[in-house]
Amino acid sequence: MRTFLSVLSAAVLVLLAALPASAQQGSIGVPQIEQYFNGIKSLKARFVQSNPNGSVVQGTLYVRRPGRMRFEYDAPSQLKIVADGYQVTMWDNATRDFGQWPIGWTAASFLVKDPLVLSGDLQVEKLERVNGMLEATMVQARKPQDGKVIVRLGENPLLLRGWTIIDNRGNRVTVSLSEMQTGLQLADSLFKNESGR
Repeated sequence: MRTFLSVLSAAVLVLLAALPASAQQGSIGVPQIEQYFNGIKSLKARFVQSNPNGSVVQGTLYVRRPGRMRFEYDAPSQLKIVADGYQVTMWDNATRDFGQWPIGWTAASFLVKDPLVLSGDLQVEKLERVNGMLEATMVQARKPQDGKVIVRLGENPLLLRGWTIIDNRGNRVTVSLSEMQTGLQLADSLFKNESGR
């Protein structure tokens, strides 16, 4: 759990990275990627998460832009990660692990930024097609040694397939998405901190 927390926090703001025009490849460029993410107001998807220790967990992801998301892990895990529009809270009733961060300090903050503008202090190190998907490798321009995130997108049409967070020690957390639905009405209660803190 501690490794997962360190990997999550190591990727501060990484997914708000810029995709410069020079990184464009084929017909997919900055405008298309921005348009895709900004067209999503809510989503629900199943996820599979592979952790550095070799464990694999599954769950359901809920997103409502701006600012709200929830990673709800399947039993027997009691881990929940919830963004309420201001901060991200992670807690696990079984292990009593608890953490909170500003919403921009998480690797998945690109999902809830509205509008998502792909410019700023971060940059794309590499944009390439791998195994039939577009992969954008992003780093912080001022602190490239702090780690990176690889965002995976399907093409024709664009579709978020997942991401991999790589911390400064090379630890990887990979999230893959499936069964994505968008445009759903998602209840406010999904995005409330239930940790009691």
